[in-house]
Amino acid sequence: MTVWVYSQRVPRMNDRPRARKGRGALSNPPPRFDLHRVSAVDDGWYQEEVPESIPTTLEPDRARGLITTNDSPDIPFDRSINPYRGCQSSCLYCYARPTHAYLGLSPGLDFETRLFYKADAAKILEAELARPGYTCRPIALGVNTDAYQPLERRMQVTRSILEVLERTRHPVTLITKHTLVLRDVDLLASLARDNLVSVTLSVTTLDDDLKRRMEPQTASPAARLRTVAALNAAGIPAGVMIAPVIPALTDHEMERILEASAAAGARRAGYTVLRLPHEVKDLFREWLAEHYPDRAAHVMSIVREMRGGRDNDPKFGARMRGTGPYAALLRNRFRLACQRLGLDSTSRDELDTRRFCPPGPRGSQLKLSW
Repeated sequence: MTVWVYSQRVPRMNDRPRARKGRGALSNPPPRFDLHRVSAVDDGWYQEEVPESIPTTLEPDRARGLITTNDSPDIPFDRSINPYRGCQSSCLYCYARPTHAYLGLSPGLDFETRLFYKADAAKILEAELARPGYTCRPIALGVNTDAYQPLERRMQVTRSILEVLERTRHPVTLITKHTLVLRDVDLLASLARDNLVSVTLSVTTLDDDLKRRMEPQTASPAARLRTVAALNAAGIPAGVMIAPVIPALTDHEMERILEASAAAGARRAGYTVLRLPHEVKDLFREWLAEHYPDRAAHVMSIVREMRGGRDNDPKFGARMRGTGPYAALLRNRFRLACQRLGLDSTSRDELDTRRFCPPGPRGSQLKLSW
């Protein structure tokens, strides 16, 4: 169904998707579950200018549960917590963008500007960890949207979750593109003393200009590497994930990123290749046409070669690393570089689950044994 909208607020007819300062996506396509389509029609009346900047809104997410489970063989964890929905980081390629469609919002600019935080996260988590029969396994924190995105500085949802995990001695893994993780060194160091935590910094590129276009609200590459060094200096095991590797755009940097990571004290490294699920494929093509028109066709031809002729291949066993000769070349380059630099390339963290102490009822006292 198409709905024709006559409004002073629709963009001018000659407007086209364009880059906005601090935003990764160029447009705001409708979510895939929306049965309506809005088309702008120039009826000759006055139209307001389209604003250069888009304000960010924040609303509570009244989630009943916090821990999400999965049975994917492609990822090294079976449970995770995402303190936020949507992400201020604004990474253009983010595979989590399509999840905003479940909220009736666009995976484009809405994903970067219409944000939700998990209200009462600590209270909900305590209740879940206290359930009879709960089995302790490492929880991955912030894998769908960054747990340390800029609004965490004010909201502190991630810190409240870490406080519960630290108090109950529950193992946790984190991945982020932000230096704000250093704020929580006190909690992370406490967990690290009992082999209960590992932190990964995601480094996509060492090129500051490319970073600003592709991940506009994230820390600089150099700042991320300094964060790796600071975490390891504090006794907190930290590694690097090259994610995603983008053919003909960032793939040539693989060895340089690994060398810089090893120099920063990283103990381990991993990588994934670009994924373009659902709406992300169109957002990425749009971004390529705007920023790198000279190589857009070449980038997408290699992406399709690694995805069996399609823009995306969601099959387990293939979606993270791709298939075909180009994917095999990336695997060999990564393996050889890790061997040369002494980096652990295994994907699973062996954290201790035996120290977990379930939380008791609020206000309860510890039981004494005689």
